Amino acid sequence: MTDTLLVTGASGQLGRGVVDHLLDTLKVPPARIIAATRNPENLAELAARGVIIRQADFDDTASLVEAFKGAGRVLIISTGELDLGGKRLKQHENAVAAARQAGVSHLLYTSMPNPEPGSPVLFAGDHYGTEQAIKASGIPYTIFRNGWYQENLFMSLPHAIASGHWYTSAADGRIAHGARDDMAAAIAAGLASGASESTTYTLTGPQAHTVAEIAALVTDVTGKPIEVVQLSDEALTEGLKAAGVPEGFAPIVTSFDTNTRSGRIGMVTDAIETLSGRKPQSLKQFLEANKAALAS
Repeated sequence: MTDTLLVTGASGQLGRGVVDHLLDTLKVPPARIIAATRNPENLAELAARGVIIRQADFDDTASLVEAFKGAGRVLIISTGELDLGGKRLKQHENAVAAARQAGVSHLLYTSMPNPEPGSPVLFAGDHYGTEQAIKASGIPYTIFRNGWYQENLFMSLPHAIASGHWYTSAADGRIAHGARDDMAAAIAAGLASGASESTTYTLTGPQAHTVAEIAALVTDVTGKPIEVVQLSDEALTEGLKAAGVPEGFAPIVTSFDTNTRSGRIGMVTDAIETLSGRKPQSLKQFLEANKAALAS
């Protein structure tokens, strides 16, 4: 059984973070790491460090089989396709099929919390369908259900700080935003662990907040008062469109607030610390570290 570790989407922010933690935090020899991406030229720096670089196209199962050859543990990072037409699920199913054909011994995947049917998040079915495909493959697995990134707040906070108003339909729902790098560290540790049993982890930040509580933290850090304005889902969607959010993406953004309001993402777990051995960054620490960027 090979001890080679493969990361798909290695040129993306999460994928690159996982590879960096494998190399720099966990000291995995670069010759044991395969970084797979659609555009290998983007990973020249990793190649120079001795990491194996392979081309992998999620729309082409044959290219995935070739990329996965010789890899013992494969991390499938969910792709960025959010067209809601089933393309992303098909891509993930291609990767699972390729893992079976390549003889992968352990499959790891980045999902989302509570993706089961009934989730208000419009792309949750992609994750649930992928989880089901992984379980049906017979390959032992580790599923990481990644909570919302603290970095996602860059989509809403700069405008809220500038205007003094934060429009939302999340009501009093709570969400425990976590740092992307903390999740990358936890995933890298799980990938390198050699654990063979099938398991699922939900990765979150250390504390869940309502939108009003986040706004109060932002005001405390930046000195900028923010009024939270609660809207219906329909009004929020129309407001997002009016603000320039693409028509096809606005309902997806609104579905995040619907999900928060429903209580389906209010959980707090210790999985990041359990896996990585480090305490996750708090939301206030994130806000303080990014004060200038958020207020610019």
